[in-house]
Amino acid sequence: MSNSNRTRPGDRVVGQLYVIIVAIAGVMGFVLGTISPADLEPELFGVVSLPPTPFGVALYGVVTVGVGLGILLVLVVYVSERYADA
Repeated sequence: MSNSNRTRPGDRVVGQLYVIIVAIAGVMGFVLGTISPADLEPELFGVVSLPPTPFGVALYGVVTVGVGLGILLVLVVYVSERYADA
């Protein structure tokens, strides 16, 4: 049996949890964009200015939370595969 194609049940749960959290960030961004506070000016990573509309703020939430959690998830997967015996 090959170890490269083997997945654990927890891998799927973590992936689903990641998608749910990113979706919640998008919904909350849409809600905040709908409320539209006076000084709301979302910028992706301080470089790309987004419009303070519901979709602009939702995009900001999805991208920032997705990238932040994605980096952490990739690091955890890397460490767990490299040091599986520890």
